[in-house]
Amino acid sequence: MKKKYVVWSLVGLILASLVVSSCAPAEVEQAPESEAMEAEEEAAVEADEGAEAVAPEELVLGMLLVGPYNDRGWSQAHYDAGLYVEEKLPGVSMVYLDKVNVADRPGTTPAQLGEELVSKGATVVVFNSDDMKDSAHDFALANPDIVTIHASGDGNWQEGVNYKNIPNLANVMGRMEYGKMIAGCAAALTSETGKIAYLGPLINEETRRLASSAYLGAEYCWENYADKDAADLTFEVKWIGFWFNIPGVTSDPTQVSDDFFNNDFDVVISGIDTTEALVEAAKMKAEGKDVYAIPYDYKNACEGADDVCLGVPYFNWGPAYVDTISAVMDGSFEPFYEWNSPDWTNINDEDSSAVGFTKGAALSAYNSALVDDFIAELATGLNLWKGPLNLQDETQYLAEGETASDSQIWYLPQLLEGMVGLSTPAE
Repeated sequence: MKKKYVVWSLVGLILASLVVSSCAPAEVEQAPESEAMEAEEEAAVEADEGAEAVAPEELVLGMLLVGPYNDRGWSQAHYDAGLYVEEKLPGVSMVYLDKVNVADRPGTTPAQLGEELVSKGATVVVFNSDDMKDSAHDFALANPDIVTIHASGDGNWQEGVNYKNIPNLANVMGRMEYGKMIAGCAAALTSETGKIAYLGPLINEETRRLASSAYLGAEYCWENYADKDAADLTFEVKWIGFWFNIPGVTSDPTQVSDDFFNNDFDVVISGIDTTEALVEAAKMKAEGKDVYAIPYDYKNACEGADDVCLGVPYFNWGPAYVDTISAVMDGSFEPFYEWNSPDWTNINDEDSSAVGFTKGAALSAYNSALVDDFIAELATGLNLWKGPLNLQDETQYLAEGETASDSQIWYLPQLLEGMVGLSTPAE
């Protein structure tokens, strides 16, 4: 028994040795497969995690700017809004073409330049000037898959006289009437001569209502805050013929500003895209004249002219553009028209207010406090577009106690009674 046990034990040891030796290589060969499986599992986990955090959609925003992108006025306000959109909406990038006007780009239309932006990948295109209205409509109709934003237009305003019902068109405008009223107020509180000038661009419904808003603000603050007689206030408008100077085509805004200052107008409110009035006021100040200016459009326009700048009413296009492009990106875009008011809780909130007013260093502390009081009145319901008001030719515009509708303000046919200057282009 003992010998058999030894034999079987030897046999068992030999067999066990063979099993171990035959299995060892198999384990070595399968090790890489095990590592590959682990790597695949890790990759699958990473893929699942990545699926939870979806990458932002990419979108190219195209901008057509009527003037230079750095004009310290209207066009720069839009350009900066494009930068704001890039900051607020990951995945959005801006392309732009500036100086989109007949003088700088003869022989081309904004609609044609819009096609150029589309070739660069733009799926949303902004036409940033009122005089681009026809081109914006033509472009939108020819490019139904491109969302077209027209700043200051009324093509999709159902109550407007130019309603087009274009499904891929959005109209965005700020109620700058308030900003101009504040500018007029600051001018009236500061003026010692009672002669306030308005440097106007071309004449149309938009520019008439903005110049008239400045007049209404000036008249109100002249009477109610400065406690002066309305008969002692002069408010004159001169138009140069376009949004900015085109040598040989428009009147020279530098010369127009100088003419005002040399004829006892001590405050010039600008309605053009560029800062000539401010530059000339600074020159006059250096020569000993006590004069001031209020530029337009761009919130930082006062910089470098602290001793003459009373403030600047400006547009803040960023929030409206963010809302519109967000809707495009999530598929909820619908055509609209917006005429956006300031955020009266803070008119200078860059994330919520369509219109603001930056005070200039030349506005005295006393008058600054009065301007704040005026803004507070506007915020709580003061409406200066209320009768009795007549048009410049003395025909009735608003009866006693009548409040102007949006349509009556938007399509203002003349300047208001009490203003000096042309209401329609000279023939």
